[in-house]
Amino acid sequence: MPNDNPSIEDLLSKKTPKNIQDPLSSKQEDEDEQTQLQNKIGQIERQGNEKEVEQKAGELGLQYADFNKTLIDREALPLLSRQDMETLKAAVFLNQSGQLRVGVTEPSESAAKKLQELSQTQNAQGAMYLISEDSFQKALKTYDSLPKKPKLQKAVAISAEDLEKYKEEVSDPSLLPEKIKNIPLTDVMTIILAAGIQAEASDIHIEAEEAGIKLRFRLDGVLKDIAELDSKMWDQVISRVKLLSKLKLNITDKPQDGRISIELPEEELDIRVSTLPTSYGESVVMRILRSSAIGLEFSDLGLRGKIFNDLKREIERPNGMILTTGPTGSGKTTTLYAILKKLNKEGTKIITLEDPIEYKLKGVNQSQVDKSGNYDFAKGLRSILRQDPDIVMVGEIRDLETADVAINAALTGHLVLSTLHTNDASGAIPRFLSMGVKPFLLSPAVNAVIGQRLVRKICPKCKQETELDSQKITRVMEILKSIPVNSGFAPDMSNAMKFYKGAGCEQCREGYKGRIGIYEVFIMTPKIEKLILAGQVSENDIKQITQGEGMISMVQDGVLKALDGITSIDEVFRVTE
Repeated sequence: MPNDNPSIEDLLSKKTPKNIQDPLSSKQEDEDEQTQLQNKIGQIERQGNEKEVEQKAGELGLQYADFNKTLIDREALPLLSRQDMETLKAAVFLNQSGQLRVGVTEPSESAAKKLQELSQTQNAQGAMYLISEDSFQKALKTYDSLPKKPKLQKAVAISAEDLEKYKEEVSDPSLLPEKIKNIPLTDVMTIILAAGIQAEASDIHIEAEEAGIKLRFRLDGVLKDIAELDSKMWDQVISRVKLLSKLKLNITDKPQDGRISIELPEEELDIRVSTLPTSYGESVVMRILRSSAIGLEFSDLGLRGKIFNDLKREIERPNGMILTTGPTGSGKTTTLYAILKKLNKEGTKIITLEDPIEYKLKGVNQSQVDKSGNYDFAKGLRSILRQDPDIVMVGEIRDLETADVAINAALTGHLVLSTLHTNDASGAIPRFLSMGVKPFLLSPAVNAVIGQRLVRKICPKCKQETELDSQKITRVMEILKSIPVNSGFAPDMSNAMKFYKGAGCEQCREGYKGRIGIYEVFIMTPKIEKLILAGQVSENDIKQITQGEGMISMVQDGVLKALDGITSIDEVFRVTE
């Protein structure tokens, strides 16, 4: 069959007839035909080059894109600066519906890292495509043709100078309402955030109420009223919050989630912003995530003695499941990150699946679920297992599908870390069974279950001995007597026991500064396995066996830490009972 596409040689061999009657017209026609000829030659060369790039993409296991056929998302293109585009030889050509696509002329480690970074910041599933140099040049031209807009500030930068500027104002948060009246509206959020950072708050709450705007900080796990602002400021405050966290200003009747980045000289802060419609406006909660928080070592968590040694042994096993349990804010994620940090060594591949990614861990591949893009824990975990990981962290197990995938992963050579929302460690097994997990799979999969809470530590500057009333002494004695002898923690009851509290000073909050974990940890043993295989398991059954085998409870661990002068008895009872 004849070839419909002429070769370059065929095009060049064609002779163009001259129009001898009109030399000027003939010259113009010659020039037009030459232009057409050059365009056809260029098109043939480009098509040949595109075929080579498409073939190379297949060899590399990448997808292929041709920007002469694929539309470039003009809103996605500026996600990379022109300088980054030229350095990486890459262009973002799609960012829609939770999908992020980046075209590269040559795959590189730098481009892969940038793709991962963009996927996290845009909360999207990233994919790398191979493109030709011609497509890349077209992307550059498209970038240059974009209307030049004023650069939007995507992060609120509180510098050392800003903090120094507001140092006196934020040293006493109760003076905030008066201070806010005398500063520009654009600085209102800056001084509130500065106050929260200075006070080492974990969360900042801004709530619209009938009489005014309530400002509260969560300090060492306890929510404290800080100030009440004039209700007339609400529109400016909520608008500023939404602008900084890239939320939609016109949506006030639906919850929204956003993020603010704060760059400080000593550390980077990420602030997760959540808005919720309420009767008098909206409730705003800003969770402050400090990069320094992930520096916590496994040995610094507060685990001691037999508990520490048992858990250390279990996390060093090559497969199985480690679970942390407890309510929101009990430090489960911090515990898992400390374990990951201990296990993060050369030769080990670690992948996490989180909702959302709270802290970025060096050397760990972190993925974020996207429910709108049909990328949930179960589907994400299946995809992760195809990445040949050694260790997998799943942010939370909340349904049977995720539980089944996680348990099968633990049984097939992977170490799986995850969290479960139960009140204590003993509730984990009944929770799994109530989901529908098969008992004969559960018992060999689970290595250890951790139950935990966070208690405030006594301020060392104003620590002093205190006397307990008779009721508290009775409760403490009962708790200490119930500690199993084989736990390695049973105290000598014949010795005089001392307890402490913080008197309160300028260095602390009501006598407390910082927090530490109190724990209960049980390891899977033959007795517990036998109980699980029987199918009828209650929390009390698990407790009886684990305590008989030497497990101490959270309240017992808390009272022992109070005896050591780390925390107070009142704090232990507040958190556990």
